Amino acid sequence: MPYAFTYEVPIGPDTYARIKDELGPGSQPGMILHLAHNTDQGLRYVEVWESKEAYLDFVDKRLHPVVDRVVTQALGFRPPEPPVTMLDFVDVWTGDPAA
Repeated sequence: MPYAFTYEVPIGPDTYARIKDELGPGSQPGMILHLAHNTDQGLRYVEVWESKEAYLDFVDKRLHPVVDRVVTQALGFRPPEPPVTMLDFVDVWTGDPAA
């Protein structure tokens, strides 16, 4: 069963772009969908992964090393992990990139 959730982080689009640049182009293995949108407090992410294990592997091996470096430099400290809201979704429909 896919693993879907949302959470908010206290960063802006510039810091987000630096994180994404350091992660490299394209999607990450196991990722189905990643959305980022502005909020009053920063950015909110909506994530859908093939499995919780795929997400945790990405976080441990790829995301945290980049976030620790980029966010600490941008904010002057490493904020705690944000609270996560699990999503009980019915369907995920993405467009065909070849179309």
